[in-house]
Amino acid sequence: MAPPFSNYHNLITASKIKRPNLIKALAAVILCSVFYLIGFYQNTRGSIPLPSPVLAQTQKNAVACVIPVAANITLDFEPHHRPADPPPSAAAVPELPPCDPSYSEYTPCEDARRSLAFERARLIYRERHCPASGEERLRCRVPAPHGYRVPFRWPESRELAWYANVPHKELTVEKGKQNWVHYEGDRFRFPGGGTMFPRGADAYIDEIGKLINLKDGSIRTAIDTGCGVASFGAYLLSRNVLTVSFAPRDSHEAQVQFALERGVPALIGIIASIRLPYPSRAFDIAHCSRCLIPWGEHDGQYLLEVDRLLRPGGYWILSGPPINWEGHYREQDRVEGVARSICWKKLVQKNDIAIWQKPTNHVHCRATRRVFRQPGFCTSQNPDQAWYTKLETCITPLPEVSDIKETAGGSLPKWPERLTAIPPRIRNGSLEGITAGKFNEDTELWQKRAGYYKRVDQQLAQTGRYRNLLDMNAYLGGFAAALVRDPVWVMNVVPVESRVDTLGAIYERGLIGTYQNWCEAMSTYPRTYDFIHADSIFSLYKSK
Repeated sequence: MAPPFSNYHNLITASKIKRPNLIKALAAVILCSVFYLIGFYQNTRGSIPLPSPVLAQTQKNAVACVIPVAANITLDFEPHHRPADPPPSAAAVPELPPCDPSYSEYTPCEDARRSLAFERARLIYRERHCPASGEERLRCRVPAPHGYRVPFRWPESRELAWYANVPHKELTVEKGKQNWVHYEGDRFRFPGGGTMFPRGADAYIDEIGKLINLKDGSIRTAIDTGCGVASFGAYLLSRNVLTVSFAPRDSHEAQVQFALERGVPALIGIIASIRLPYPSRAFDIAHCSRCLIPWGEHDGQYLLEVDRLLRPGGYWILSGPPINWEGHYREQDRVEGVARSICWKKLVQKNDIAIWQKPTNHVHCRATRRVFRQPGFCTSQNPDQAWYTKLETCITPLPEVSDIKETAGGSLPKWPERLTAIPPRIRNGSLEGITAGKFNEDTELWQKRAGYYKRVDQQLAQTGRYRNLLDMNAYLGGFAAALVRDPVWVMNVVPVESRVDTLGAIYERGLIGTYQNWCEAMSTYPRTYDFIHADSIFSLYKSK
């Protein structure tokens, strides 16, 4: 008989042998349970237990939707906390095929064929007439002309443009002797001439510079009415004067298109029956060189519109007929009479050039209404409202002043200090909710953002790669101000739907822009801009 301690020893030995097997079995049970729970979670997507009565009803209603647990569970490591894919109908992008090649220069709101259906008096048919919704609107992509090439870089583009990009030779014949544009092989060359300056715009501007100061920074923004190929604006750029050039789409085929191809700011437009799309007190000078606008007719409405656009103390330059031309003296007398009636002072007339100056305030002008009863001062319309706004036969009043020597609306610093100075419209509290502090913050913000854009889009940082830029919702012009040292220009658009009209302040900074309703086409040609910037534009139109 074995001693008692021997059985005890055997029992201990047996337990030591069985313990590893027990641990293995327990681990297997735990792992199986974990995998079962993972598989249950994958198939139920994390159902949340409900109180028992609700749970019972939910289970009763959802019996048909129970997904059986797969026998072989495959682990899924993809993220599952993401929104569901949109239905195919919502995600589909409508197909927009290319338009017929005949539409390569299509301008919807200045379509030469459609315009013939509108009134010819006062050239109203050349104003904006946009297609109505429906079949009139194209549902295709406007193509480039055959052989289109990347335009020449600035400043080379001021003198050269590819023929394939603007395939029109009409002006080379009609205006060839006036040195507007010459055709040379596969390109056009722009000598800088014009009807009244066949020796070139540089020499012409030098003549003007002898009559008024173009060098001290007091003149920064200009408007050129009936601009031709915009050589006047192109050569003012070298004098730090930024010009908006405009002309109608008429028998002078592609004149505005040539201007844009050269890298010069321009829009399609005409003074006919509605205001030009710019705020009051926007431009330091207005220019007309044989622009064929009948300034003395229609009770002086066209000259009254120029008066609205000129800043206090601004200049109007008129060259060519009727100035100093035989057979046009009666017309010049009518122009002189309108200018006196709106209190302009004629500064000088030399050869074919005459220059008038708008008063800095209306203190004296209001007193003269006893002599010049017509035109009176406008009372009904917002002076800055200029989107399909009818012209009036009245003087747009300047802001009130407390002293006859004071500049109405506030004086402007000279360029370039003008760019970062607080605009008078903000300084005077005319723009609701916009303070000097917000203006400075916006300026600093866009300096940072423009730097970021250049890091993301290296072509924007590449000197000369881009020239014509568009800001679809410019606010205070901060984006354009941040790029002012680059060889680019920016057309700053303030949508007519904006809560606060800031375009006047943009002009006070020495920048340019226009009003626009983005539910309609812009008054420009296809392929105008190298770079289009849109900040908060879609939220502005989300309910349109």
